Amino acid sequence: MTKTLDGKLALVTGASRGIGAATAKALAAEGAHVILVARTVGGLEEVEDAIHDAGGSATIAPLDLVDGDSIRRLAAAISERWDALDILVLNAAMLGSLMPVHQIDAKELSDVMTLNFTAQQAMIAAFDPMLRKSQQGRLIAITSSVGANPRAFWGAYGASKAALDTLVTAYGEEVKNLTPLRVAIIDPGATATKMRQLAYPGEDQATLKGPDTVADAIVELATGDFETGYRVKVENRGT
Repeated sequence: MTKTLDGKLALVTGASRGIGAATAKALAAEGAHVILVARTVGGLEEVEDAIHDAGGSATIAPLDLVDGDSIRRLAAAISERWDALDILVLNAAMLGSLMPVHQIDAKELSDVMTLNFTAQQAMIAAFDPMLRKSQQGRLIAITSSVGANPRAFWGAYGASKAALDTLVTAYGEEVKNLTPLRVAIIDPGATATKMRQLAYPGEDQATLKGPDTVADAIVELATGDFETGYRVKVENRGT
């Protein structure tokens, strides 16, 4: 039986757990070959095994996204095997410490901005040629509500997501009249992930939607049509 993403190539960052892992599995279930990118080799192998056990196809690419040279090498290696990249999901991020703006540690702020913003630009730059070659390219970036609606003590993380939103939207505007590539931003909302647990340690995650719900929304974007710059928030269960 033909699947909606048969013959498509997808790359998901932060694919070793949470939303990234769920998204990789969901894309593979629709027929895409998924390149799994994260730092944690063991986690990547678990996701790859799950995809293969379900009859899907995946390749792991252990990588620290803060290393720009590694990103360029990855893109070069992938472009040697495939002509086009059909789906790029920019999911990897770090929370950092939640604290007043005047107390933010400069080194930690640099780390948050490097992974959540600078590395995302490096990914776009490295894979832009392959995305442009796709007949139905999709770039989907994972944001947060605190990027658009500042919240006390979330200054560093929120600033990084606000910067990411602007970067990705600008890229979409640059390519929308030149290629079939479409760019979307998705806000997962309150989701049962380890990052969420760090931010809200006393919260009962059983009351939250799981990463699979967000993954399903990402697959809808990957397989559907929309105007570039489209933004969507995944609502909580029962809303």
